[in-house]
Amino acid sequence: MSISSFPAAPLDVNGKGLGAFPASCTTAGVADLGWNLLAEDVSLPAAVLYEARVRHNLQWMQRFMEAYRVKLAPHGKTTMSPALFQRQIDGGAWGITLANAPQVQAAHNHGIRRVLMANQLVGRANMAIIARILRQDPDFTYFCIIDSPANAAHLGAYFGEQGLTLPVLIELGPAGGRTGVRDDAQFQAVADEIARWPALALAGIEVYEGVLQEEQAIRAFLRRATGALRGLAEAGRLRKNGPALISGAGSAWFDVVAEEFSNLDIGAPLDVVLRPGCYLSHDVGVYRSAAERINAHNPVARKMDPGLQPALQVWAYVQSLPEPGRAIIALGKRDAAFDAGLPTPALRYRPGQAAPGAAPAHWKLTAMMDQHAFMQIGEGDDIQVGDMIAFDISHPCLTFDKWRQVLLVDEQFRVIDVAETFF
Repeated sequence: MSISSFPAAPLDVNGKGLGAFPASCTTAGVADLGWNLLAEDVSLPAAVLYEARVRHNLQWMQRFMEAYRVKLAPHGKTTMSPALFQRQIDGGAWGITLANAPQVQAAHNHGIRRVLMANQLVGRANMAIIARILRQDPDFTYFCIIDSPANAAHLGAYFGEQGLTLPVLIELGPAGGRTGVRDDAQFQAVADEIARWPALALAGIEVYEGVLQEEQAIRAFLRRATGALRGLAEAGRLRKNGPALISGAGSAWFDVVAEEFSNLDIGAPLDVVLRPGCYLSHDVGVYRSAAERINAHNPVARKMDPGLQPALQVWAYVQSLPEPGRAIIALGKRDAAFDAGLPTPALRYRPGQAAPGAAPAHWKLTAMMDQHAFMQIGEGDDIQVGDMIAFDISHPCLTFDKWRQVLLVDEQFRVIDVAETFF
């Protein structure tokens, strides 16, 4: 499914990274505008996804999950683009993972019908959002996670008042980590509180292993999760009106989670759901390092060459050359992530040339401000104000959230689609 077949919406005239277009233009009509990035039809800076690489990454991850016979619920917070969610669903994903009630609402409003909210549902207004969706749409499937008796009691009371049943997962967490129960006593207390409330249906176990850094510790944590799920099954604590569920896997260790969870047998129907999200765009920073480890050691990934490919770049102009050795780029913290490394110059293009070429290896961003980036260059380098530079990024989650509309381009840099985001 192309994004253009997703329900059309008016193209936001106030958005950045777009070209000139008639007021009546919709997202489905972007391809008809004839924009080409290299022809300067698009205002820079602009965030760009390369369609061929997105398609490759979609297919690669789905094939990986199918090889392990597990289900994929990619974390939608990476892109917060329902049109991209739908492509993931159409490509075989079981559902979409989200982080909070407004994200769930945005996804449901755009047709997503199965969501795992990998977070605690806390607060009456947030509960009301989920309750309204469940009441209005009997076909909507939703799970959230619990790690405290207090949260279980709040949810049980609220959804009981609403006459609704809420499927929940107990979250396990490692010491010093993020959320999640830390020990057996906490686990038992949460399970007991869930059992007190008829409105809560205990479906299984959820973990996030990404707070750990070493593979041995991650495997031990995952085995704690499988043991906990077996214990719940043996005690008859799991819901009877649907399969049990165990879920884990961020974007860095999904291979290890697949290995540990894929052969789990609890003597009852079980869905194993993995949640990597950054694979769709991938990157050249933290997730490339993870992919290199996976490709080197995982037997399934080794057979699937080429691996995941970086599909997201931000293009910007050289704005000023104020002194030797320095170029100022019209790109800033408002446009690209900087928390996991500054953007990396990848391509250079001078309008009128035949095609972009590789940026010199010694070009390097040294600092970023809100709307400006400082790029170190060599004295005598062939660079001019008005040159276009494409930057690779690290940590796509914090680049997508700076854009309301992300362009998809083909191999000739023609704009063929646009993905709206809802952060």
